[in-house]
Amino acid sequence: MTEHLRWGILATGGIASAFTRDLRVVGAPVTAVGSRDLDRSRAFADEHGIARAHGSYEELVADPEVDVVYVATPHPAHAGNALLALDAGKHVLVEKPFTISEAEARAVMDRAAEKGLIALEAMWTRWLPHMIRMREIIAAGTLGELRAVTADHDQKANPDPAGRMLNPELGGGALLDLGIYPVSFAWDVLGAPDRVVALSDTTPTGVDGQTAIILSFPGGRKALLHTELDARGSNRAVVLGTEGRIEIDPVWYTPTSFTVYDSAGDVVERYASEVEGRGMQFQALELERLVAEGRDADDLLPPDETVAIMGTLDEVRRQIGLRYPGE
Repeated sequence: MTEHLRWGILATGGIASAFTRDLRVVGAPVTAVGSRDLDRSRAFADEHGIARAHGSYEELVADPEVDVVYVATPHPAHAGNALLALDAGKHVLVEKPFTISEAEARAVMDRAAEKGLIALEAMWTRWLPHMIRMREIIAAGTLGELRAVTADHDQKANPDPAGRMLNPELGGGALLDLGIYPVSFAWDVLGAPDRVVALSDTTPTGVDGQTAIILSFPGGRKALLHTELDARGSNRAVVLGTEGRIEIDPVWYTPTSFTVYDSAGDVVERYASEVEGRGMQFQALELERLVAEGRDADDLLPPDETVAIMGTLDEVRRQIGLRYPGE
């Protein structure tokens, strides 16, 4: 791609900084940043060499020097911020989880379609090189008939009850922040589940601290998933088939390596990623490609799948009793 879109960054937290650095890796111009606090916006702009700093999200999305907005606010604000940008005529890349609920996700995708704009979930793992290679191996039939996926995302997060991970006002809990990765991975490999079973333990703040999920798929296939916010796990993933398996090294959802084994346990292939930066640039390049080609949907993560994944998370939340303020 020879020409990049002009990016605006909505919010100034750690994930916004990481994404901005990765945009620089591929030479994508970041023309503006917006925060509800002008001083924070200016500090972010100074840190990252951004020319325009806005003291509100409204000013950011109205900026004529911005083509696409990256939404990096806490989960409960994603839908409102995405709609704000879409209504201003900007494409949006929305941090995961895309929204808090399936209904919110559908509202955002419907607005994007109405406006003729791209709304893409920033599930950056989907476009990483090792995931692309994994899909090629599966499509070639190397693993035979797929039978199961196992994946965990377990981290030891900030124990502050007012912090983002434990605060229900900010959409806290293991599921939406961490569990979205293995759930989306299972969808990516096995498709839409036909049954969801979930068990969880609740923190004193009322969000899930540990959640185990079994997804069942047509043909008897299963996904065994786990997420936790107070203990760091192996953070590995496995795709199992009748003729072999892929074992993805930690941390499986970041640029990493994997090994392919045949059914006898012999190594068939060893793949190692070579990625500059954190790897978030690939999702940005994909959105830019969609716009350049006049596409209205992505092949690897189409709008309907983003919405349906939020539906799976809704069902998990229903089973474990996880509700957020205002629901």
